[in-house]
Amino acid sequence: MKSKIQNIFSISVIALVMVLAGATSLLAQAEVKSVPSGEKAKVLGLINTRGADTFIMTTLDGTSRYNVVLTESTSVKSNTKGVFRGGTEYGASYLLRGLRIEVEGAGGDNGAIVAKSIRFNETDLRTAQSLESRIDPVEENAKHMAGQIDENTALANRAQGTADEALASATRANTRINGLDEFDPVKTIVVPFATGSSRLGPKGMAIIDEAAGWVKTQNTKGWMVSVVGFADSTGKSASNKTLSEKRANAVIGYMVSKHALPITRLIQPFGAGVDKPVATNETAEGRAQNRRVEIHLLVNKGIAG
Repeated sequence: MKSKIQNIFSISVIALVMVLAGATSLLAQAEVKSVPSGEKAKVLGLINTRGADTFIMTTLDGTSRYNVVLTESTSVKSNTKGVFRGGTEYGASYLLRGLRIEVEGAGGDNGAIVAKSIRFNETDLRTAQSLESRIDPVEENAKHMAGQIDENTALANRAQGTADEALASATRANTRINGLDEFDPVKTIVVPFATGSSRLGPKGMAIIDEAAGWVKTQNTKGWMVSVVGFADSTGKSASNKTLSEKRANAVIGYMVSKHALPITRLIQPFGAGVDKPVATNETAEGRAQNRRVEIHLLVNKGIAG
């Protein structure tokens, strides 16, 4: 058990250093590697920057960077036993910043690796996930992020002697930066839900249909979608957390099946439970507003700008 906690601690600190306080200096020193077209490649490292169908990863020693391209046939799996053997299928939306991964593929255009398979450890995934976050990534701004990064770096330094504290700090840090400094919010769509229900009703479908029609008229490049579910205060906190996740997944399922939303365009869905209410939970009207899913359309700053 002690060894397992130490491993989690090590991974957390590596992710925190690479993605947060030390990321700037390490990336400045890292050499961008180009893989010749058709040449096979296998790289172990950390995800630093995530785009719609691409990401940049850095080797664990911080000396090399690789551009990685995702396709519809890219296999994304976790590994439950051993190192990079076996595992569970995941969508590309689980490829979060700070996640340690092994990429196998071949060189494509412009020296990038076209990923055939991506593997990661379940513990590393839990470290990088944003399921415990209380920060809505769309409502944060880049200027405030500088203070948040300093805050999380300080937290990590104070937590050196306690693995659980370091893990929590790294998780919060990965959450706060995930998508913040790379994407700008363009539009937010709010989908309502009935009390205690995760079923997407006709009103919600109509709202999504209208939004999808609007998106098709924009010809926007470099976009991604963030889906966050919420609940009112009715019931227990744990059940509301689960309910909000189911609501988010219901919306995603509809967007994928009805409007052919590419999975690679999704940032990992998140259920916030009763966090961040938009109205009071003391009235029926307020609770109705809090039972919702927010769909955030984000645009890559580099492409949009």
